[in-house]
Amino acid sequence: MLSRTLSRALLALAFTLPAGPTPGEPAARLLFASGFEQGVTLAPPGEDYQPITGRDATTGFSWPITILGARGSALHPIDHDRHRAVFARIETVTGHDGRPTRALYQEMPYEVGTCCTQMPYEILDIADGRRDLYLRFRVRLDRASLHKPNMWRTFFEWKTRGYASGRGFRLISFIYSDAAGRPYFVLQGDRDPQHPLWEIENRRIPVPEDRWFVTEFYWHWSSGADGRVLWRIDGKLVADHAGPTTRNAKPIDFIMLAQIYGDSSPKHQWIDDLEIWSGWPTERAGPLP
Repeated sequence: MLSRTLSRALLALAFTLPAGPTPGEPAARLLFASGFEQGVTLAPPGEDYQPITGRDATTGFSWPITILGARGSALHPIDHDRHRAVFARIETVTGHDGRPTRALYQEMPYEVGTCCTQMPYEILDIADGRRDLYLRFRVRLDRASLHKPNMWRTFFEWKTRGYASGRGFRLISFIYSDAAGRPYFVLQGDRDPQHPLWEIENRRIPVPEDRWFVTEFYWHWSSGADGRVLWRIDGKLVADHAGPTTRNAKPIDFIMLAQIYGDSSPKHQWIDDLEIWSGWPTERAGPLP
């Protein structure tokens, strides 16, 4: 068995591997990677945003995330009832390989009213929002919240400029449950929460419960038919959308990672091993499906 030091050194080396590009296309570049390891800290709760700062001693990348010219990125507790309805901390837990790891823990004991208690990590004020991206991270969801009848929750979404005024686009990953409390995946693109432009439902791939799993999102930003959004869970294809990935040519405004949101409270989750690449990293993720 590899020592913890050696295994993490190999992980850091894996983060630097060049991606295998499609002929004629540039290799994907690693833009950010962190497992919340030594050097990374979460600021105490305040009136508004809650920053994550520091250099990850394992990967060498520093928080906050500044990809694509982003500024002011941080956790954003919303409708938090003095940080009692939703809160977060970085803690040491058992990782996917059975070894201790530091991870971001988020909990939502209850929702304030009918909307909109949540706490995403927001990559804010993106300056270059017409780029392809690939994101990969580990998630562990509690079991109880997933089996509430007719519930929904999400851990990832992004919005373009103009979304709040009805002229933009949102991409959001959902976990829904049916009337019997059986959870399933849905990927959705919409112009507002009440008006989906498209939905892809997947009841074939089981929703992982109370265990670590890898989630991957890739998109090719486009107003045309060549646009694409892909979502995988533990390497299995959950959804694959072909077509526009925006409206009115609007660029992405902000990305909401580690989102905890939905009507299934009480609920909690852990997030770990975040990677963001400038495109599909073939040597890291295998051939693009």
